[in-house]
Amino acid sequence: MVCDGIAGPKPGCVVRGTWLHSERDARPPRAAINHIPRTTQSGFTLVEVLVALTIAAVVVLLAHQLFAAVADRGKSLMAARTALDRAANARRWLDAAFLSLDVGTDGAGGFEGRLDQVAFTTWLLTPDGWFERRIVSLARQDNRLVATVTPGREIALSDSVADVAFDYLLEPGAESKWVREWVSPVSAPVAVRMRITQAGSGKRETGNVVDTLLFLIKERG
Repeated sequence: MVCDGIAGPKPGCVVRGTWLHSERDARPPRAAINHIPRTTQSGFTLVEVLVALTIAAVVVLLAHQLFAAVADRGKSLMAARTALDRAANARRWLDAAFLSLDVGTDGAGGFEGRLDQVAFTTWLLTPDGWFERRIVSLARQDNRLVATVTPGREIALSDSVADVAFDYLLEPGAESKWVREWVSPVSAPVAVRMRITQAGSGKRETGNVVDTLLFLIKERG
């Protein structure tokens, strides 16, 4: 006996209704139960991270070497400029000292020129702005060309000096002779020739360099 009812079924009846169909239809299919959606995760692998770190390290190393080379180049240029400025200042100071040489006058000393040193009296500009008479002695001391001013202090004119030699011109003219000594209490030579031998410095400069300077003397006494 088939009973179509919604309420409770009678005894002996086979219930056919929407309840059984609804319960069966409400169950999810087996394929849907077994299927679990997977979430796709994006990221870097260990190999990719190591490659990126290696490239970054190489870039940093190259940048450091580049900046270091630029800094060293700047220091070298600054040192070369300082050396040129110092050499130019020394040359101007020597020119002024020899041109203002005072010999044979009251209160002035004589001129004593040797092969390796020279001493004379001259007028030098003081820090206060006026000229005063000073005794100047030029010689090599501790691998430097030093001007000793009396009264005053020592002035280092050049560094890395291996040797200094002086020559003295007797008279102007093509047939004039240079002598190695000039010692006189009342007179001075026409000119003084100074030859400075400097030791080579740096990787390429291994030999000695000889620099010849010529100084004219205006007043001879």
